[in-house]
Amino acid sequence: MPTPSSINGLLDKARLYLSEEAVEKIRIAFEFGDLAHEGQTRKAGGAYIWHPVAVAEILAEMKLDQESLIAAILHDVVEDTPYTKTDIAHRFGENVAEIVDGVTKLGKLKFQTPQEAQAENFRKMMLAMARDIRVILIKLADRLHNMRTLGVMRPDKQRRIARETLEIYAPVAARLGINAVRIELEDLGFKAMYPRRFEILEAAVKKARGNRHEVIDQIIDSLQNRLDQEGVPAQVVGREKHLYSLYKKMRKKRQSFSEVLDIFAFRILVNTADECYRTLGTVHSLYKPLPGRFKDYIAIPKPNGYQSLHTALFGPYGVHIEVQIRTETMNEVSEHGIAAHWQYKEQNAENNTAPSPVEIRAQEWVKNLLEIQQSAGNSLDFLENVKIDLFPDVIYVFTPKGDIITLPKGSTPVDFAYAVHTNIGHATVGCRIDKHLVPLRTQLESGKTIHILKGKEAEPNPSWLNFVITAKARSQIRHYLKNQRTADANALGQRLLSKSLRIHNLAYEGLSQESREKVCLELNIDGWDCLLDEIGHGNRMAGLVAKQIHDIILGSDDAVPMQYTHLDSPLAISGTEGMAISYANCCLPIPGDQIVGFMSTEKGLVIHRQDCSNVIKVKNHPEKLLDVSWEHEQNETYLAEIQIEVKNQRGALALIANEIAKNKTDIERVRSEDKDETFSLMNFVISVRDRTHLAQVMRFLKRVPIVEKIHRI
Repeated sequence: MPTPSSINGLLDKARLYLSEEAVEKIRIAFEFGDLAHEGQTRKAGGAYIWHPVAVAEILAEMKLDQESLIAAILHDVVEDTPYTKTDIAHRFGENVAEIVDGVTKLGKLKFQTPQEAQAENFRKMMLAMARDIRVILIKLADRLHNMRTLGVMRPDKQRRIARETLEIYAPVAARLGINAVRIELEDLGFKAMYPRRFEILEAAVKKARGNRHEVIDQIIDSLQNRLDQEGVPAQVVGREKHLYSLYKKMRKKRQSFSEVLDIFAFRILVNTADECYRTLGTVHSLYKPLPGRFKDYIAIPKPNGYQSLHTALFGPYGVHIEVQIRTETMNEVSEHGIAAHWQYKEQNAENNTAPSPVEIRAQEWVKNLLEIQQSAGNSLDFLENVKIDLFPDVIYVFTPKGDIITLPKGSTPVDFAYAVHTNIGHATVGCRIDKHLVPLRTQLESGKTIHILKGKEAEPNPSWLNFVITAKARSQIRHYLKNQRTADANALGQRLLSKSLRIHNLAYEGLSQESREKVCLELNIDGWDCLLDEIGHGNRMAGLVAKQIHDIILGSDDAVPMQYTHLDSPLAISGTEGMAISYANCCLPIPGDQIVGFMSTEKGLVIHRQDCSNVIKVKNHPEKLLDVSWEHEQNETYLAEIQIEVKNQRGALALIANEIAKNKTDIERVRSEDKDETFSLMNFVISVRDRTHLAQVMRFLKRVPIVEKIHRI
């Protein structure tokens, strides 16, 4: 058993803000953890218990409660020792046990790839965080101590852990406003990921630091003296950018080290928000501000709750000065984010005090994560969506009622709609920005008022996935389309199976529930709807399934091989089947064309023209081909491509496009290229009802004087 003095560092930090009773419980947890980890050592050397104690010390510096510190000491017990979650709950309570379980990896499950294991463990941790945000605080402290002792690992493992830290854990710390942890994680990750670059940059900063001291001291003195004259009690400090921040800025702006370091940064701490704005006026009267560089994060805080005034100034000797102005409380939030408010949680609950802005934003983010989790296809999708959600650059836009919505830079009206509510996103048909109608792929700008136009029967468009950037929008669109595709596939599967059963003198409607259950059991499939989905998606051939059903129901042991023959009548296509049926881009069939269906395992039933070269190639797979025909009544429009040879003259493309529009025909795509010095070739993909409508458009275009030839592709 280690000597009592070896735990004193943690206990002394805890005594600064916790009661003696709480400190004693932490000591008891240490003794339990030390016993549980007995005989285990770290690669860095020493007894294993000193890792969880170090994690608890990091949390004690953030002034977290006793349950957090106890859970930190025990966070590896369930994963690495014979003790269970129940054992911890019995000794230290359900809350501690739940936190420990949230941090524990899924060690007993088997995963196909390390990436899948990482993603599933991350999902488990995020869901545990939704129940208790202390889970992620312990995990961040755990990762921070691991990064501090990373040097004992193999170089390849160092790089893998460093990449994960820079891609996931540092952005999560930033999202929760824990900048002190974020900065150290970034610098340690940078050092492990690019050791040579880190070494060169660190040496350059040390060399330049001595030459800058005199200028920094002079600017601090001038700022402090002016604030004293104005009667504003303030503390002015010089601020160095950390190495990873310098590195990112050099890469992003393609600047040299001297250009990046030519910016002097200062922080001014005052007592109240009112004094922040007074201080801003004072520094602007001392040094001229740089146009367009002022940001007010007090009136509109960042998504993680960060508040401060930022301004850039022309300083002495032509140097540029960056100044942050904030209160002591804002500075505490900037350093520790959600952790800065955790110690007041119980007090706030007793006094019915409203949660802080930081807590509110953390809760909103966690709620958003839960929505992403519910609509994510798997843990890898979830991890990628969360990475998207951790964008550092944001914009602020307004709803028509004046509410502020925070979005990543580059967001579109569709992202905005889903940020307001999922149902609004699903129903979006258009958008007005400051009362002007704009395309849905328009990138939003800060300060604009966004009004979403909705349709009663509108639904998400798959093309939205090409331009939305928020995790919530992307995951909700995919979730809706997946469900819609499944419903469409189910209906198509039923039609195909019903048609195939008739060749065996069986009626789909006549299959009893008992027969359906027997079929599913024999085919090893989870339910009748799953069977129909498989058929509709093209994963099972309807003809083969019908033959199997026939044999199962009749109990035939000597089943005759299925002969793929044409059924009594082609399957009628109406154009309203949804996403279960698609129309081949290679030949763009329209009503009036002779068509054939091809069952694809990726796209379900794909409709081609019978003379399409791609159909000819697959005719050696007759079981995948299906006789189809068009319904007589058609109310849909379909895409068709025409090529027009025109005389070269100014405005030719606009002239042809205008003539097509006169026929009440929409143009989906267009491309143009020169054939020679005299003629150009223009390809238009247009929306038409059928071959008759297409012929009318082509006849009309032939009358245009500059048109030499026209034909359908």
